[in-house]
Amino acid sequence: MSTGTQNPDMARRHRRVAMACAVFAVGMVGLAYASVPLYRLFCQVTGFAGTPQRVDHASSALGDRIITVRYDANVGPGLSWDFVPEKISQDVRVGENTLAFYKVTNRSTKTTVGSATFNVTPDQAGGFFNKMECFCFTEQRLEPGESLDMPVSFFIDPAIVKDKDGSWIRNITLSYTFYPVDHPKARADAPAAGATQGIVR
Repeated sequence: MSTGTQNPDMARRHRRVAMACAVFAVGMVGLAYASVPLYRLFCQVTGFAGTPQRVDHASSALGDRIITVRYDANVGPGLSWDFVPEKISQDVRVGENTLAFYKVTNRSTKTTVGSATFNVTPDQAGGFFNKMECFCFTEQRLEPGESLDMPVSFFIDPAIVKDKDGSWIRNITLSYTFYPVDHPKARADAPAAGATQGIVR
């Protein structure tokens, strides 16, 4: 058996394999960081997993069907907030521009910032539930003891009536969960005048 110097061709082959492995590892790390925003964008565009659509226009058509929208509110661990809907449910005509309110109160003794995740159930309704304005689009900052009435403006696309996956839907639950924000955005990033804002109480 030869114990001499490694064959140059074999050494080059090993270097190529090592470089390919390094590129693959870097690519996997990059994919891991990108997967969350890409998944979120995919859900927002398609309504996948019950993600409501974000639109910049009001509805221009009304349908005949009435759908009952139930409002759900939750607070994740680490956030001392009370968070409740103004109404438990509301009957909404498809295509009707609707305004609903949630109320949040900071029960802690310090200023805290929260961000709300959201979805609708059943999942098939996500592609037809269109939000024009929502407190969930921005972080919410509350001083100790401060309360806000926060609006969400939405409509249900009348196309849901003729869709094979949505035609059976008569009830939709709009659900939010607030989580603490450890590194809030600078105050300069707050929405400009005219954007959706909470109403201080």
